[in-house]
Amino acid sequence: MKFLVSLVMCSLLLNGFASAQTLIQDSCKKAAAKDRQMKYDFCVNSLTQDPQSKTATTLEGLVLASTKNAAVKTMNVKGIVEQIIKGKGYEGIEAELRDCAEFYDDANDNLNTALASVKSHDYETANVDFSAALDVPVNCEDGIKERKKQKSPVTNENNILFQKILIPLAFTTML
Repeated sequence: MKFLVSLVMCSLLLNGFASAQTLIQDSCKKAAAKDRQMKYDFCVNSLTQDPQSKTATTLEGLVLASTKNAAVKTMNVKGIVEQIIKGKGYEGIEAELRDCAEFYDDANDNLNTALASVKSHDYETANVDFSAALDVPVNCEDGIKERKKQKSPVTNENNILFQKILIPLAFTTML
C-alpha cells in the first residue's frame, strides 16, 4: 500500500514538473516569437533555475515569479556597482556609476509596482512599470558610454538584467 501511495505521489510530482516545464517552454517560445530582443534559451534557462517558476501553473504565475527574479537581479547588480564604486580602477566614472545605482533603485520600485499591478490584474499599468524598469540597464550603459566614452564595467550584468526584466514584460503582454 505504501508503495502504491509513493508511486502515485511521484507520478503527480513528475506530472506537475512536466506541465510547468511545458508552460515555461511554450511561454518563452511565444514571447520570443513576438519580441526579437527576447532570447528563448535565456528565458527557459532563467525560469527553470527559479524554484517559484518551476511550480507555476499559469502564465500569470510565471509573471509573478519572473518579476521577483528580476527584482532580485536588479538589487544584485546595484550591489556590484556599489562595490565597484568603493574599489579602484574605475576613477572618472564614479558619478555615472552612482547614477546607475539610483537607476536600479528606480527599477526595483517599478518592478514592485508592476508586481502589485499584476496581482490586481491591471496588466496595462504593469506593462508601463515593466517598460520603465527595462530602460534602466540601457540608460546605465548609455550614460557611461556617452559621458566618458568608456566601456561600462557592468555591461554583462546589465545585459542579463535587461533579459530578466524583458521576461515578465513579454509575458504580461500575453495575458
